[in-house]
Amino acid sequence: MLEILQIIPNSTIFMFLLAALISIVTSLTNRLLTNPEQSKAWRKEISEWNTEMRQARKEGDKKRLEKVMKKQKQILQLQSKMMWQSMKVTLIFFVPLIIIWQFLGATFSNSVIAYFPGVGPTLPLPIFPNSLIWWYLLCSMLFGTVFSHVFGIIEVSE
Repeated sequence: MLEILQIIPNSTIFMFLLAALISIVTSLTNRLLTNPEQSKAWRKEISEWNTEMRQARKEGDKKRLEKVMKKQKQILQLQSKMMWQSMKVTLIFFVPLIIIWQFLGATFSNSVIAYFPGVGPTLPLPIFPNSLIWWYLLCSMLFGTVFSHVFGIIEVSE
């Protein structure tokens, strides 16, 4: 077991760096195409509206509920704008990522990418037993979170 941990496969490092590269490019694009301050303000407004609506329903206050429901159209529009902002980046990167994954799948289909502690090179899961997918997902989540905070897309205080 120690011998395996001492030898890091080139494919492990390659996928780690690829996940970092893709995450930094998507985070930068997200930062350039969206306004994080505006998104934060919209999230706050939507959250406040949801809280007020829940309280009005819980208390059974029909007048307050009617007042809150008058703002529903505006809230739905804000939610739609927020969804469009997140979809912009997805639409830009969807086809290139599909092409990259076709290449990766063909190149590393029978390769061991990473060894998972206590489990080995394959995970005993029926959907994606290949370490390629799991290693990329782990690396991508790590870098996606880090770069989202670095570029101010997501604030730590949220």
